[in-house]
Amino acid sequence: MQILTPDEPPDKARGKENGASRSNCQNGGNDTSRCNGNAATNGNGASNMANGHAAANGHSRANGLAWTNGHAASNGEVMVNGFFPANGLARTNGSTAMNGAKVNGCVGTNGMARANGNGANGSSESNGTQGGIGTLDMFILDEATPFIPAIAPEMDFERKRASDRSLPLKERLEAYEVIIDSEVGDTSMTRARNIEREIGLRQVYLKFEGGNPTGTQKDRIAFAQCRDALRRGYDEITVASCGNYGSALALAAALAGLRCIVFIPKSYHTKRDVEMNATGAEIRFTPGTYEDAVVESSLEADKNNYYDANPGGINTQLQLSAYGSIAYEIYDDLRDAPAAVAVPVSNGTTLAGIHRGFLSLFRRGKTSRIPTIIAGSSYRKNPIVQAYISNSLTCEDLNKETIKETAVNEPLISWHSIDGDLALMAIRESRGWAGYASDKKLMSYSRLIREREGLNVLPASTAGLIALVDKHNKEPFPGDRYVVIMTGRKV
Repeated sequence: MQILTPDEPPDKARGKENGASRSNCQNGGNDTSRCNGNAATNGNGASNMANGHAAANGHSRANGLAWTNGHAASNGEVMVNGFFPANGLARTNGSTAMNGAKVNGCVGTNGMARANGNGANGSSESNGTQGGIGTLDMFILDEATPFIPAIAPEMDFERKRASDRSLPLKERLEAYEVIIDSEVGDTSMTRARNIEREIGLRQVYLKFEGGNPTGTQKDRIAFAQCRDALRRGYDEITVASCGNYGSALALAAALAGLRCIVFIPKSYHTKRDVEMNATGAEIRFTPGTYEDAVVESSLEADKNNYYDANPGGINTQLQLSAYGSIAYEIYDDLRDAPAAVAVPVSNGTTLAGIHRGFLSLFRRGKTSRIPTIIAGSSYRKNPIVQAYISNSLTCEDLNKETIKETAVNEPLISWHSIDGDLALMAIRESRGWAGYASDKKLMSYSRLIREREGLNVLPASTAGLIALVDKHNKEPFPGDRYVVIMTGRKV
């Protein structure tokens, strides 16, 4: 992730290199000012301030350029529209966290700090302890846009309350509920008129889960699990993940003041371990597949009395309920159930939860029907779709040796779908269907949505839309309303 720098000569845009510092308030160029020991880092302009005041022209620079609306907070804090700049740097009382997050005076894993203007080239000199979990001062999403924080700045007070272990549990839970209500879910749903023209089907709506804090629907269950762990008095939480769920749980746990341990299969490709580190999570790479990592995580939870946040078992109902909220939000927008809902599937929990939500709405007389449920997944790499196509009564495990992960299909593939039977039942009870999508098609539809609708979605998120369109091309649908779940943004 890069932060743009202004177009100006290097001698004006950059300060001293390799940690050399300027003092006595020497000018660092037309738009920079440095004094009292604030040091440059690796040749990029240092975080700039003069006795706590903003540099000239309202600019302040932390390894690049941070726009401050003409202001820089005192004590060396550089604020960007009320929150800290990205590129892995946060300024708190003159300290800088690099490739990591400053956590209540503690620096998370792989995070390096420079306190009181000391240190250069990423050396760590902080008054806190390394690897601690506390209240976050800053955290940055891997490859996300630089000036967007994971949670709104106005939640800072609630964040501190929720993660403060010295406070009564009741007060922490109240604060955490406020964060969940304000930040998780209630994602946007828009009519995709340009996609409608492209595929020849009217009233297609895109439910974009990328609006959640870490950019996927996984935030819904991550925050629900951490709330449950907090309520039941746990201090640690563990999960196995290939990326998205681990990133979501790491953030949710940090906001709740919980220690988080994430197990990741060594063979899987993910850039989201950077985010997990930045929020203070502990990452343990394990041999084997994702399913093997789930076993390792669960054994660790049993051995050490950690909260087990993995799918399946006693967590199933909680996770189905969390995903059921997607159905309620669709109803809030449409005031009835759509004709069909298309969902990407891996373990099947998201799809099963959405179906259960619509069942609840129908039973309570809120909707006139239950929508047809459509599942899409990676070509021949998902037991749910395979069971539907082969007309099997239940999901059967696939040969794990034939499951090849790519950077595109990783969120979808599975040789054993943990909630697969629930998803398969939802598809059949709603008279739905399931279909495959190749990596090439996933990337093509992701590009189509970006170009036609302006949404930068994860390619795997388009699997449900592909299944919907493929069926429509064979058997044209009647005029009605169709909802497609876009499970994540591309970061």
